[in-house]
Amino acid sequence: MSFATSKCFQAKPGEVERKWYSVSAADKVLGRLAARIAVVLMGKNKPTYTPHVDTGDFVVVTDVEKIKLTGRKVEQMSHDYYTYYTSGRKVVPYKTLMEKNPEKVLRLAVQRMLPKNALSRQLLTKLRIYRGAEHPHQAQQPQPLPL
Repeated sequence: MSFATSKCFQAKPGEVERKWYSVSAADKVLGRLAARIAVVLMGKNKPTYTPHVDTGDFVVVTDVEKIKLTGRKVEQMSHDYYTYYTSGRKVVPYKTLMEKNPEKVLRLAVQRMLPKNALSRQLLTKLRIYRGAEHPHQAQQPQPLPL
């Protein structure tokens, strides 16, 4: 009697080949763009995807100040956080956040679409967000990300 061996492929951290992708966020909807970026960061677009190994690619996002929110989300949504002081709850409307720090808006959206574990913090380090069309990663020759 022969026993069946496991034929599932398990990616190993040292064997993963990473690519660089670039995305222009101009006139893109925040949630749809964040969902696509999260898939690429996790590596779910590759056939070698393994849940417990970082198999994703790097993503460079430019023109983040031109990102859009649909409907009345700019007026209605807010980002709240706690400073760990007494009465330290802060609530910042998205309208203010989009004017002052649009990079944070996209980073929060992508972060919330990643799994809630230690691997997600590692995945988020591969996301590079910049205002304007210029970025310092030309040496990596990023390819345009098909959306």
